[in-house]
Amino acid sequence: MFSQSLVLARADLTITPRLRRQLGDWLQEDLGRGDLTTPALQGRQGQAHWVAKADGVFCGGVLVEPLLRELQPPNGGCNLHVLVADGALVKAGDRLLELEGPAPLLVALERTALNLAMRLSGIASATATLVAMLEGTGVALADTRKTTPGLRELEKYAVRCGGGINHRMGLDDAAMLKENHLAWAGSVEAAIALVRAQAPWPVRVIVEAETSDEAHAAVAAGADGVLLDEFTPQALITLVPQLRQQALERSAAGSVLLEASGIQPSDLGAYAATGIDLISTSAPVTRSSWLDLSMRFRGQPLV
Repeated sequence: MFSQSLVLARADLTITPRLRRQLGDWLQEDLGRGDLTTPALQGRQGQAHWVAKADGVFCGGVLVEPLLRELQPPNGGCNLHVLVADGALVKAGDRLLELEGPAPLLVALERTALNLAMRLSGIASATATLVAMLEGTGVALADTRKTTPGLRELEKYAVRCGGGINHRMGLDDAAMLKENHLAWAGSVEAAIALVRAQAPWPVRVIVEAETSDEAHAAVAAGADGVLLDEFTPQALITLVPQLRQQALERSAAGSVLLEASGIQPSDLGAYAATGIDLISTSAPVTRSSWLDLSMRFRGQPLV
């Protein structure tokens, strides 16, 4: 179920030069040496619109204009009217956007634009379902680095459109010390010290803890966050207040972000009740289905 109070057009996407190049590459993947149906369309104008064929959260409309520019700058004489903002709830049958322009351009745009929008709308819709389960708890839902290579920026944008927040965009955003780091460094304390010694001062250090001892060691060593991986809700009900008290005793600020991961989406409510700050999951990206969208045409036949 989606919550109107949570699912809003709250996300922005910057169309960077790198993203423009990617859009051009994706169009070229489909066009190849050129659309062989173009002679049947040459000289004709067409109208088209997108329609939702299922309920969900729309995402991807923001990509249509830059895709048009990649096909034939500026826009190739095509007029675009976006009717529904990214992040908005849609119902089956809703019209999402309208296009008018040269028929070959509309046909060239169709598959790449729809594929991206259906993928991103599916992620946004799946995210919104989980966010609705956390409504009123104060617990945020975050994504992970389990994203499709080449699509990370867009998939994480889709998570934001669904009401979630982004975890690390990449390895250079924050230092997350996992089981292998702790083993190779020798201890939680040593791993944190080695990272702190060389990282720029604003860098946050997060420790992924698989046991309560590792979690306590991370707080004692001054970690900014502790990711509690695959703990049961029952274990966290006891552990979370202990860690908060430990952080308070260590520092007057007493600030440590506690995150749960490795959980089943059906258990979100139980985990939210433990007093955790954040729940991270890859499910909206790895388990979501595309939201079915269609592009429908109305052309002007040859006389």
